[in-house]
Amino acid sequence: MKSDMPRIRFPHWLAALAAVYFLASLAHFSHNAAYIAFYPGLPRWITPENVWLAWLGITGIGVVALLLAWLRRSAPALAVLGIYGAFGLDGLAHYTLALCSEHTFVANLTIWSEAGTGLALLLASALLLVRRLGGMKDHVAA
Repeated sequence: MKSDMPRIRFPHWLAALAAVYFLASLAHFSHNAAYIAFYPGLPRWITPENVWLAWLGITGIGVVALLLAWLRRSAPALAVLGIYGAFGLDGLAHYTLALCSEHTFVANLTIWSEAGTGLALLLASALLLVRRLGGMKDHVAA
């Protein structure tokens, strides 16, 4: 039994970018959890367990995007994927607590890797969503 719904195809590069962001996020949160006592300025209530719970919550958003894509809901999938990427920018909040120079090289590397790949995922998802919605508008008008 064949479905009348068109197959949704996302570019392979978008899936690769999402995977790179996932790994950058995992690296940053792993570093946070392992070296939480050495991150300058963090409140005491932030524990390794809280770090992992936050990461699971954010990663859950990425899983929702995958589920939406699997269900062939490409526009919502792209929107949620962009939101998932936007969470990568949250790592920059470390610099509201302490200067870049007060963090270790590895801490800065993981923060900027997550923020950079998250921003790239956000922008790529937004661009594809705008293109998709623009194409849908053309089909509706016809």
